[in-house]
Amino acid sequence: MSIEAVSAPDRDLLRPLRYVWRVPLLLLHIVLGIMLCGFILTWNRKAVMKDGREPFTHRMIRAWSKGLMRIFGLRSVRVGNPLPDAVLFVANHTSWIDIELLHSQRAACFVAKAEIASWPLVGWLASSGGTIFHRRGSNHSLAAVMQVMVERMRQGRSVAVFPEGGTGHNGVLKVFHARIFQAALDAEVPVQPVALRFAREGKRLIDAGFREHENFMQNFLRMLGGPSMDAEVHFLDPVAASQDGRRRMAELARERIALALEDRRA
Repeated sequence: MSIEAVSAPDRDLLRPLRYVWRVPLLLLHIVLGIMLCGFILTWNRKAVMKDGREPFTHRMIRAWSKGLMRIFGLRSVRVGNPLPDAVLFVANHTSWIDIELLHSQRAACFVAKAEIASWPLVGWLASSGGTIFHRRGSNHSLAAVMQVMVERMRQGRSVAVFPEGGTGHNGVLKVFHARIFQAALDAEVPVQPVALRFAREGKRLIDAGFREHENFMQNFLRMLGGPSMDAEVHFLDPVAASQDGRRRMAELARERIALALEDRRA
């Protein structure tokens, strides 16, 4: 099967029709998410996996995320298996949907930019799901975030991060920041790389996420009206811990993700 990266078609006559049924479903799903956060996550948000079994709240998060992705025409496909909690998941980053994509397979505490916390409704939903907010460019914020990450992982929760430090464009995988890997070393938990890949008919779509100069709302509307595609979550071999080599850990994680993005198993 071809592995050539391709773009989604710009001219799509069915786009208006998809909005007709997807928008009402999205609104209903948001209401369901509010109820989930208000009546379930608020009183059981600290639940952790025991003996490899997910708590009820984690299963609800996964189910809601899968439902959201289906509304956007995304079919979640898992390749490989996630390690049991607690783990530091490190993934490539191309879109806001990456969080829901990984959540569809494993509920984890994400590290996200601080601006999201002030977004109406979205910030509250993210906080209810255990998101850890980081102010980019602030060393003080990063130190505080890493402390929270270590605490969460020591308590038995998994944490997911995007070590590129921002979204990439046109299929380019940026350099991974090594400092974030220290949290896994301090908490003494494994690091598992995760490759997030969008495809249609076996061909990778490099612009399913943010296009260059595209803002959140533009990307949101484009994806909401777009044709169906596969959203693959590749759980890769864990990266061995090295107290003297955070940079090597970051490089190895990036190499494994880059390889999975290029490969397509028939």
